Amino acid sequence: MDKKNLAFDRINYILLVVGMVIVVIGFILMSGAGSTESAYNPDIFSTRRIKVAPVVCLIGFVSMIYAVMHKPKDKEETK
Repeated sequence: MDKKNLAFDRINYILLVVGMVIVVIGFILMSGAGSTESAYNPDIFSTRRIKVAPVVCLIGFVSMIYAVMHKPKDKEETK
């Protein structure tokens, strides 16, 4: 396969995977037990769930956008 035909370079794929992992970590931080009609759980308003986790997800999405926009440096081909 000719590397010139690929849309992204290897570093782009690595950055995309890292961004996806960061987003998944953010969603894991948001998870937890919820409230029901019979029992109120005040943990749904914890700092981890409403402040930290969305910021982590935002960082992940921004890093994925950077991974897509990142243009690798051109290498001179030696034959």
